[in-house]
Amino acid sequence: MDVIRVEGGHDVTGEVRVEGAKNSALKLMAATIMASGTTTLTNVPNIADVHVMGKVLKNIGAKIEVVNEHELKIDTSGVDSWETPYHLVAQMRASTAVLGPLLSRFGKAVVAMPGGCNIGARKIDMHILGLEALGVEFKVDHGNIYASAPHGLVGDTVTLSFASVGATENLMMASVFARGTTTIDNAAREPEIVDLANMLNEMGAKVSGAGSPVIEVEGVSELHPVTHEVVGDRIEAGTFLAIGALTGSPVTVRGFNPTHLGLVLKKFEQMGASVEREARACTVWRDRPLAPTDIQTLPFPGFPTDMQAQTMCLLALAKGSCVITENVFENRFMFASELSRMGADIVIEGHHAIVHGVEGFSGAQVRSPDLRGGAALVMAGLVADGVTTVSDIHHIDRGYEGFVEKLSSLGARIERTTVADEDDDITM
Repeated sequence: MDVIRVEGGHDVTGEVRVEGAKNSALKLMAATIMASGTTTLTNVPNIADVHVMGKVLKNIGAKIEVVNEHELKIDTSGVDSWETPYHLVAQMRASTAVLGPLLSRFGKAVVAMPGGCNIGARKIDMHILGLEALGVEFKVDHGNIYASAPHGLVGDTVTLSFASVGATENLMMASVFARGTTTIDNAAREPEIVDLANMLNEMGAKVSGAGSPVIEVEGVSELHPVTHEVVGDRIEAGTFLAIGALTGSPVTVRGFNPTHLGLVLKKFEQMGASVEREARACTVWRDRPLAPTDIQTLPFPGFPTDMQAQTMCLLALAKGSCVITENVFENRFMFASELSRMGADIVIEGHHAIVHGVEGFSGAQVRSPDLRGGAALVMAGLVADGVTTVSDIHHIDRGYEGFVEKLSSLGARIERTTVADEDDDITM
């Protein structure tokens, strides 16, 4: 199995550039289904989830040309199937992103129940309730979602009970071809939502209000292919900036908009880090002890759940105690038990984590519980005493391109290597 080994105690500083956002690229790839022809996406991250989405699109008839490792030409003129393969779609949480586009193009879709990181239930109730308001009928059977709009898609007002990113995206894409106007109330406001709306509008859609709690979509009859650049990955950027706050030496990240990390950067400053913002870059460093501060995850512009583990890593070394409240995914504290193996003092009470700062981490063998938790364990290894070995790193591959190489460029003593699985020698 592949593992990441990191030796702590070395200076980590310098500059890195992040790729396009995973959480945007996957949805933009799905949206190409709606415009027959060749759409070009640039600044696409070369990560496992993008590879899976590419296979999903090819399976239903699309042709994909990889111009370079960050540019895709996706020709959807040959898409002739509305049924996505279970073995691919079930691998990632973004699987439901193809539901809206397939309904728009064919009026029906068969999509596997979503998979991905084991960080919480994959409830799609809001997707179903919202799409039902537009005239979609559903049946769930043997792990598949069967959707159809026998009378066509019709615009309506949909109020989401929670500002779900996935539900907002599906409703946006499904309503592009709906008759009349669709209003999405309590819509998600993430930058990735805005990126999707921008591309849809470039393709000929009429979407307004993206980035606000109310999005309106006026139905159109067709879309056309475009060339679009994926927005910079704020979570990848936040991970590297957290490393600057953790190690103390300046880390500069380029290729993203710092306003997309507004509350995260403010929390870093409250912890004692210094933050220098530019138009498309940011630098973080620290020359004083980390201070405890309470965190609660919320939909954008609140504190992102995808930055919770990295921030817990920082707070575990703070001079004092604080509380982290996880409001988005119920299983996202699995990371805490692995960090505790390295010496952290964390007590879990429901959806609260009480973090008592310790003097330092000790290198240990740990397992990546999910995408962001895996990255945060590698972070912890950078400042731990001795060597840390992180396994189950396929989770990290889902969302970080060249993670080891980028850390190495900053001066980290880190390597990716293959070791024998402990179970390989067991015979029955």
